[in-house]
Amino acid sequence: MEHEIGDILTAVVELARFLNVDAESALQKANDRFVRRFTLMEKKALERGLKLQDMSLEDMEALWQEAKRDLGEA
Repeated sequence: MEHEIGDILTAVVELARFLNVDAESALQKANDRFVRRFTLMEKKALERGLKLQDMSLEDMEALWQEAKRDLGEA
């Protein structure tokens, strides 16, 4: 499985190069967005007296979408 994932990542990097996109920069920005959204999700859950580990995937997805909207990333 690891080998196949490596092949997929290589293909994505090649696509980025073809599109003149810096793959490393794109990945860093994606990581930054993830951290912002996840941090906000945790904050919202805490404010509501919830724990992410106790939430359903559907409830976590709803918080994720709410965080995206609140951050203007939706």
